[in-house]
Amino acid sequence: MTKRTVTIELDSGLEARPIAMLVQLASSFESQIYVHSDSRKVNAKSIMGMMTLELPAGERVIVSADGSDEEKAIDDIEKYLSNK
Repeated sequence: MTKRTVTIELDSGLEARPIAMLVQLASSFESQIYVHSDSRKVNAKSIMGMMTLELPAGERVIVSADGSDEEKAIDDIEKYLSNK
């Protein structure tokens, strides 16, 4: 399992369209991927779950992945959320 703290640097934070893109990205990996915010842990492949987090720009979250492609998954998701 790989975990990394990531700051959301998308201008609008994680609202509907960026969440849909994140879920699409996460779904392209075999690994199980979760976003942790405060005491909540949400499956990054679940659009409804991700919508419940209501994450603004500047928020720090932990992204975890477990599986054969976990390193690439974490790298790509960090790149997306960091707006790089």
